Amino acid sequence: MSGPWTIETLARNGEVLHRHRVTTLPIRLGRAYDNDFIVDDEYAAAHHALVELGADGALLLRDLDTRNGINHKGRRVKELTLGGDTVVRMGHTSLRIRSAAHPVPPELVDRTMHGWEGMLPGGAGIVLCLLTALLVAWLLDAGADPERYGVYPAVAVGAGLAWSGMWAFSNRLFGRRARLGRHLFIVGFGLAALVGVRLLASVVAYAWSLEWLTGYGSHAVVVTVSMMIYFHLATVTPQFRRRLRLSCAGIAVLVSLLILAGNMQRNGRTADELYMPVLLPPELRASPAVPVAEYMGSVGAMKREIDAERRGDAE
Repeated sequence: MSGPWTIETLARNGEVLHRHRVTTLPIRLGRAYDNDFIVDDEYAAAHHALVELGADGALLLRDLDTRNGINHKGRRVKELTLGGDTVVRMGHTSLRIRSAAHPVPPELVDRTMHGWEGMLPGGAGIVLCLLTALLVAWLLDAGADPERYGVYPAVAVGAGLAWSGMWAFSNRLFGRRARLGRHLFIVGFGLAALVGVRLLASVVAYAWSLEWLTGYGSHAVVVTVSMMIYFHLATVTPQFRRRLRLSCAGIAVLVSLLILAGNMQRNGRTADELYMPVLLPPELRASPAVPVAEYMGSVGAMKREIDAERRGDAE
């Protein structure tokens, strides 16, 4: 390892917190001010360790008879040969030393989409939360509770800010920038998509008698939520998008299977509802009316099936 050398202080997740370059050996490390590298850690000794050139030409780290010593991979060591990726701990401080010739990987492709940051997407997300909450309040309004027009938007915006704040904190922790505006937009768009998908499914199901759209509506919610979580995670760690897509898709499939199994256990059917619970104005009906005779025939067939099940249970 040829000089000069860079001493890096690392966080728990491996992120570099500080870099300091030294040009000559030996390198003295510790809390005292006469060291070449000052370890700002009350659990480190005044003169904690010494880095010098070993007999094989590699850097050698030696403990200077300290109380807490030097730890490497969970084990206390007296001496250690250092490579460019060797991480040691002195007190509560993790360090590594790299030479000027240490190779670095090529730069990552920037997939951050910097245009989707700041006040504009954040404000759009809050507006989407407000409009969606007002739409839900209007759909559920029976004329007796006007207060919901204030409560629903307040709850939606508060929940959106809390959810986005959690992801922004994670983004700051693992991605160096919070990107709160983008997380707010993801929440607002996801909430609007959740309500829009359920509303559209209900209208289409009623118009064309497609009961399965409401019977399996929970799976659309699972897909929408998994996509929201994917976009949050992709904002935090955009370099792992392929893995995140596969992980979120796998979790969505698992949750859907659990829902199907729960429905079978509760009511003997995989559908969420035993019947289509949506009643809308007759003008929205697009499928042709069923003749009375055909309807009574289907009801008679259903009665025979139910009677057969009852007889089987009685026996």
